[in-house]
Amino acid sequence: MSKVYLLSLGCPKNQVDSEKLLKKMAEKNICYTSDPDSADLIMVNTCGFIEAAKKESINEILRIAGFKAKDGSKKLVVYGCLAKRYGDELRSEIPEIDALWGVGEDEKIIEYCSTVLSKKKGHDTPELFSDKPYAYLKIAEGCDRTCAYCAIPAIRGSYRSSGPDRILSEASALVRSGIKELIVIAQDITSYGKDLKGYDLSRLIKELTAIEGDFWIRLLYLYPTSIDDRLIETIGSLDKVCNYIDMPLQHSEKKILGLMQRGGNRTYFERLIKRTREIIPDVALRSTLITGFPQESDTDFENMLAFIKKIRFDRLGVFTYSKEEGTPAVSLKGHLPARTKQARFNRLMEAQAGISLSKNKALVGKNLRVLVEETENGIAIGRLYSQAPEIDGVVIIKDDRIAAGGFTDVCITKAFDYDLEGKVIR
Repeated sequence: MSKVYLLSLGCPKNQVDSEKLLKKMAEKNICYTSDPDSADLIMVNTCGFIEAAKKESINEILRIAGFKAKDGSKKLVVYGCLAKRYGDELRSEIPEIDALWGVGEDEKIIEYCSTVLSKKKGHDTPELFSDKPYAYLKIAEGCDRTCAYCAIPAIRGSYRSSGPDRILSEASALVRSGIKELIVIAQDITSYGKDLKGYDLSRLIKELTAIEGDFWIRLLYLYPTSIDDRLIETIGSLDKVCNYIDMPLQHSEKKILGLMQRGGNRTYFERLIKRTREIIPDVALRSTLITGFPQESDTDFENMLAFIKKIRFDRLGVFTYSKEEGTPAVSLKGHLPARTKQARFNRLMEAQAGISLSKNKALVGKNLRVLVEETENGIAIGRLYSQAPEIDGVVIIKDDRIAAGGFTDVCITKAFDYDLEGKVIR
């Protein structure tokens, strides 16, 4: 059996693409291995969303190329977002790359891999690409939003909803396989169904909750101006759906949001958040902000800082603006120096750390359900409904009797800036 090592970079949507590709390759007798040295072929699924992600992708390609250098028979395949945007440059600068494709070219990749890999005899035990108890469920591809800083529509194309039957079938299979958390993702899940007749996100999540089994459903990336009372009420009324809403606002000030080519303003957001908290009292709200966008004045920044102190998000991610080739924001006047952007980033994150610590302290003494992800040396790591994997904090449990991959009830005993500590309720 031929073996392939795959490094998936970037967002969860890339993770989903990687997992689907590996499943298709397994049907061709090509199995995944976590050891690049033992692989016959090495692959990198690249990210090209922001400057930092591009640099990481290039650095990882160069690092992975080192495994090829050890064994001249290995092939190096690079694909994904960065490969689509900068294919010619990558071929020129990194000659170790044997084959390169963009987004959505799985069949070509599989055909290439099947051709260059000789089928080995034997029955190696296939490895899992991920052994976590959660899985990402991608419900759409592409994006029709025209955010001035974002290159995703140019990379992944226009918005296309996946068919509900396919989504429900995939979700059922994941739950049957033991998955305890389905994370519904797309570039903008609130647009789901706009290209389908009589079907929308509310209906989809209702049908997902009808799947038998003990599992959570988490929703990521709800475009704020598309969130209405019906959707909020649907989330709040379904036991299997986490009371966790991720609404990337990107900024609070109307001037900057206009330059970003996004809707909404501070007053609108405050009303939306107030209404959300009224309908779902224990909701965990997460958002992301961009600071240092062109023409962001001191006043714009101070207003955004005051906004997050007033709103007190449970979770908050902050990015400094970076120029992305081919996006409208590049041609705007008033780009800010890196030191200004970094200073503003630091102030936002310092404020949020205090808010997060205060929110966590309020959980001490409460009994909450935790999804245990991993255990090692008598310590278990898990998450609450209010903690999404990889981006939010975790719950640390010092107990050597817990098994990973299931739920357990925990009493929260300590609070830190982002993480919590608890003990099992027996």
